[in-house]
Amino acid sequence: MSIASPSHDDLLWQQVHWLGTIAAHGSLTAAARRLGVSKAAVSQQLAALERRIGVPLVRRTTRTLRLTEAGQRLVDDTAPAFARIVHSVAAVHDLADTPRGLVRVTAPVALGRQHVAPHLLRFLRKYPDIRVELELSDRLSNLSQDGFDLAVRHVAAPPDSHVAWKLCETRSLLVASTAYLRRRGVPEHPAALAQHDCLTYLRPGAAVWMFERTRDGGQEPQRERVTVQGPLRANTSEVLREAARAGLGIALAPDFSLDMGARHSSLRIVLPDWRAAGFFGEAIYAIRPWSATTPRAVQLLVEHLRESLAAGWGPAA
Repeated sequence: MSIASPSHDDLLWQQVHWLGTIAAHGSLTAAARRLGVSKAAVSQQLAALERRIGVPLVRRTTRTLRLTEAGQRLVDDTAPAFARIVHSVAAVHDLADTPRGLVRVTAPVALGRQHVAPHLLRFLRKYPDIRVELELSDRLSNLSQDGFDLAVRHVAAPPDSHVAWKLCETRSLLVASTAYLRRRGVPEHPAALAQHDCLTYLRPGAAVWMFERTRDGGQEPQRERVTVQGPLRANTSEVLREAARAGLGIALAPDFSLDMGARHSSLRIVLPDWRAAGFFGEAIYAIRPWSATTPRAVQLLVEHLRESLAAGWGPAA
């Protein structure tokens, strides 16, 4: 018994859909990741579509890939139909008793290792037909181009072009070890930090710390700005936290990375009357590229993370 090969019409619809995916994600690599196929397969189908239509559909350079006028027109004309198909399939799929599917998630290293990953274990036990790919990075990704369904981030405000769910509150803390404070003294004002060893993030502007303090009588908050320096810069709060614990200096880090409530913690909050401002966001969000529908697997994961993180920064159940 032979298996029939796809008809030319079937391949045409697939090729046009893949072209739209290329346009949405900006590269063959990201489109292939989103489609779950190889980059070579995407390239072959794109070439076949261009031969069939008889005009180039993309312009390739060493760094970028852009649609030609013909390619953009084809995507614009067919995108609404494919969006309706995706919406209808998702709606019918969500009628199934058992949620299933792949969810690709990105999160900062410390937040992901200490809180997202442990809470995923209970989620995956509850929904065995859902698969999760978790990538931890403090680099801000372009979710659409990199093929992620969801990003868990601490930001001041999520981008308007994305769908966002607030998961919980967070705050930034200035911390140092008891040994360091005993050796170097306790700073009484943000300006004094310029004379201390400060542990900073490895990114532009990270050596300028901003602080606010509420004044009596409802006046405008008092604001202080100080340029700091120290022996260590790193791109993750876990490294800065451990350096602070070891007595190397004063670190500014998000509360979810510090575990301040642990009995064994040697860290102490510095300048408790002042609030660090403008460095980290004050809430943790689940962020998703905008789409007409949200897959049920993504919705369930967001609900699980909101419930889990709302319980605080203790160990996962």
